[in-house]
Amino acid sequence: MNPEISLSNTRPPSNWVGILGSALFPIKDLDSILAWAELDLDSDMHFGKSLLCLTDAGLFWVDRDHSQFWPISPAAHLLHGDQSGVGYLKLQTDDSLLRVWHFTLAVNPQILRLQSSFRQLARGDQPTEIVEISEYDQQICHACLSPKPANSDVCPTCDPEGDIPPSTWTLFKLWRFARPYKKELLLGFVLTLLSTGATLIPPYLTMPLMDNVLIPYEKGNPIDFALASQYLVALFAAAVVAWGLGWWKTYLLALVSERIGADLRNTTFEHLLKLSLEYFGGKRTGDLMARIGAETDRICVFLSLYALDFITDVIMITMTAAILISIDPLLALVTLAPLPFIVWMIHTVRDKLRFGFEKIDRTWSEVTNILADTIPGIRVVKAFAQEDRELKRFVDSNKHNLQINDRVNRIWGLFSPTVTFLTETGLLVVWGFGIWQVAHQKVSVGVLIAFLAYIGRFYLRLDSMSRIVSHTQKAAAGAKRIFDILDHVSSVPEPINPAPLTNVKGHIALRGVGFRYGNRAVSKGIDLDIAPGEMIGLVGHSGSGKSTLVNLICRFYDVSAGSISLDGRDIRSIAIADYRKRIGLVLQEPFLFFGTIAENIAYGKPEATREEIIEAARAAHAHEFILRLPLGYDSLVGERGQSLSGGERQRISIARALLINPSILILDEATSSVDTTTEKEIQRALDNLVKGRTTIAIAHRLSTLRKADRLVVLDKGEIVEIGSHDQLMEAQGAYYALYQAQLRQAADLVEGGAIGESLQDVKVEGVSEIKVGGKI
Repeated sequence: MNPEISLSNTRPPSNWVGILGSALFPIKDLDSILAWAELDLDSDMHFGKSLLCLTDAGLFWVDRDHSQFWPISPAAHLLHGDQSGVGYLKLQTDDSLLRVWHFTLAVNPQILRLQSSFRQLARGDQPTEIVEISEYDQQICHACLSPKPANSDVCPTCDPEGDIPPSTWTLFKLWRFARPYKKELLLGFVLTLLSTGATLIPPYLTMPLMDNVLIPYEKGNPIDFALASQYLVALFAAAVVAWGLGWWKTYLLALVSERIGADLRNTTFEHLLKLSLEYFGGKRTGDLMARIGAETDRICVFLSLYALDFITDVIMITMTAAILISIDPLLALVTLAPLPFIVWMIHTVRDKLRFGFEKIDRTWSEVTNILADTIPGIRVVKAFAQEDRELKRFVDSNKHNLQINDRVNRIWGLFSPTVTFLTETGLLVVWGFGIWQVAHQKVSVGVLIAFLAYIGRFYLRLDSMSRIVSHTQKAAAGAKRIFDILDHVSSVPEPINPAPLTNVKGHIALRGVGFRYGNRAVSKGIDLDIAPGEMIGLVGHSGSGKSTLVNLICRFYDVSAGSISLDGRDIRSIAIADYRKRIGLVLQEPFLFFGTIAENIAYGKPEATREEIIEAARAAHAHEFILRLPLGYDSLVGERGQSLSGGERQRISIARALLINPSILILDEATSSVDTTTEKEIQRALDNLVKGRTTIAIAHRLSTLRKADRLVVLDKGEIVEIGSHDQLMEAQGAYYALYQAQLRQAADLVEGGAIGESLQDVKVEGVSEIKVGGKI
């Protein structure tokens, strides 16, 4: 937000005060301004300042040289949106467009505030309460600058999953993972009943031990050592049985919970791999890692320890209450008096803890995200000397995490001691009431001692059960975040009855293909036939839709309109894995996994023999440099292949594509990020790769598409030209303009001496001769 914004009024920045009071824009009373926005783009989309103000009279706009006014009317509307990161604000009536303003998203909070006030005036409502900008700023997501719900820490635009609050009932969804172990769980429940029952035997034996052995001795009778020995043996036997049953049930349920946790991790990761690229586009790597790792561990610990303790506590409390009532109902009623207050407290703090723990999970994911961003990109961080900046990001995120934890700890810090206080008070009440009953000979001393032993265990379990509340809510929040993944449906679904894909020829047909990102049309009305074995080159300006078209052909996304078919079959009717196994993909930035070179080449065909791997490497012109490495094909490439050069990584990527022998080949800027010598090596490898395959190649450097059978020129998501290089140059259309622009750029580079091997590099750009200062 602008630092000049006042917290007590809506005065615009001071640099506009003089202009607002001039004859150009006569607003004498600045306090009459209800809302304003300082726009930072002009009508030509260049950076330029102007001011938009709202008063009771209407909407005023002014820059350094012009001004305009529109009165408020019920028919007027202010429409707000954004396209590719640039915001727009349209003033229009039902039948005409009055004005359009553009701005960067940094201005979004001011625009949203102005739009809200405008709507109130247009309805005839006089705004009675001016929303402070500092307060309004709290309702804006600082990541995407979109409005957030009031009193919410979650932005529905950045994270739509946050709209659904976590619920303890989410834990019951884990039953689908527990069902295979229902026999073990049933045995564990029986063992829990038996072990809990065994622990309740000793207090019951204290009654006859006191009344029949110790109290008679107090009265002068000799101790019956035989009877005392029987009670002591029974007490020891009960302790041994309780220990054995407790060990058995703890071990059994721990094994089951670990297997449930492992199944949960496997299923979540498997489902994650099936989701479309659209899902990953809106997620952070660190957050997904935290969900599959930390959240499943937390659920596993809850199931193995705290869920078992909770079940034991419930059984213990129920059995203890039943025994107390059977011994003395009145004393039992006094004993159980604090129970309703404790239950009420648990119910009161449960929701606050659940929401709090989910916020903790989210803020911790932010900390993990920073680590996941910074550590892989440490070379860029150091290259730009941004260590202090990344440290500040981490410290700020960690501080936010600390603040959220402090909020939850304030609640928990009050709750837990209060429960302990109530249990201690209950124990004192039992002592007092019990002494009164003993004094009036309503109960024996043995009964009182047994009551105190039982009540000690009762309140201990009650206190333990109340402490489990926090772990339950943590597990519920974690389960919710896990099931946010599992419940997400892929936007690229598998067909219901896929037919096997055999004898692929490679004929690709696009009919009326259109695609939208959200409400923004990216491609529309694309019709294209690609014959088997034909090489198609996709050219166009950045953002023209080339990569989108390739993503649709690979079925990383599904078309919004029209269809794409392979050999006459709609690709949506083919199993995704079966279809993609027929596609070889070579990207501009090849991704190599941590492992050996052989493992990376064989990634698409893990069962490949060493001979097949070497043959693919030879065809990709990679065999020679691989043999120069210390361990040859068994050399480790490092994380993301950082121990290799860009050209070496690209040739391994080509070998990887060659090994699977694809019917369709996609080349996405495969040579754009390497030097001229390396490009020649890669080009020779690509020549081997494209033979006999349907090939679709994207390239900004038009010379790399010189062997294409046809060139498809895209602009704003539409096909504007199709033909060979010579045909398109003759037409002197969009392709001709692109080609001429590259010629001029190459000539400028040579004339300015910006490249070392000038003429060689220019020839790669498709230029055969360039005269500079009278020289060729």
